[in-house]
Amino acid sequence: MIATFGGGCFWCTEVIFQHTKGVKEVLPGYMGGQRENPTYEQVCSGATGHVEVIQIDFDESQVSFQDLLEVFFKTHDPTTLNRQGADVGTQYRSVVFYHDDKQKQEAEAFIQALEEAKVYDSPIVTAVEPAVTFWEAEDYHHDYFNQNPQNQFCQVVIAPKLQKFLKLYQQ
Repeated sequence: MIATFGGGCFWCTEVIFQHTKGVKEVLPGYMGGQRENPTYEQVCSGATGHVEVIQIDFDESQVSFQDLLEVFFKTHDPTTLNRQGADVGTQYRSVVFYHDDKQKQEAEAFIQALEEAKVYDSPIVTAVEPAVTFWEAEDYHHDYFNQNPQNQFCQVVIAPKLQKFLKLYQQ
């Protein structure tokens, strides 16, 4: 089964889902824009309309789409429009790209439940949109955190986020 999420920089989201039981593969890429086969530089310019996403191949017998939604919403800020931390632009917007009607319904119900429970102080701005063509990111983006542990961004931004996730989801 496939899930696709945009929750800011794909370097940050990729490593979280790599540590999620039942996830077989996580690929960074781009979705939702107008240009075919966009490059990282083009997407970062904000001109293509693409979102940095991760596409997750998961085993439904080990982890549900609902479980993945829970991880997604606990590991990024779904209340900031076109922004995650210092990353600003439409390419960093919060979005669930659904692959079938069931995923759409589950994502919408999940967001509604979060809103009703007032989990966040601000309204959730996460979009729920149909999945379109997934453009896989360049090779150097794959497994970025694990390949570049000494990178300052990895140490300052991603490592603390990963540690928080691992503490929260010890299983």
